[in-house]
Amino acid sequence: MERLAKQGEDALAKLAEELSESPLLSAAVARALEAREKATQAQELAIGALGIPSAADVERLAQRLRSVSQRLERIEDAVDAMRDQLAALANRASGKEAAAGDAVEARLDEIRREIGALRESLAPDQAPVPRAQGRLTVA
Repeated sequence: MERLAKQGEDALAKLAEELSESPLLSAAVARALEAREKATQAQELAIGALGIPSAADVERLAQRLRSVSQRLERIEDAVDAMRDQLAALANRASGKEAAAGDAVEARLDEIRREIGALRESLAPDQAPVPRAQGRLTVA
């Protein structure tokens, strides 16, 4: 049994070696790979002509949305920090500090408007995503 198994292994190894060295097989594999690439390109062109986004387009869009989401999150964190600073200033309000608080409040209002405009430009017809959902990842 062992001798037969060894002979079978040797025969398979020799066949694999001969096939890998065969110019005919190498040429056939190369043609098959070229045909696959041409078929893929034709598929992408057909999908593009129909106006259907490809998987790569969808992935790029998802990456861009994640990037924008992360930026918005950083902006929201900055606004929260400024709000906390404003609350601290309001607690210690005096003449000069109250004026600074007004400036911070004005800047916060400006940032809120900018965030609203950014959200509107990203998804003008959709309601804003709740903050708790904004941190979900897309697989």
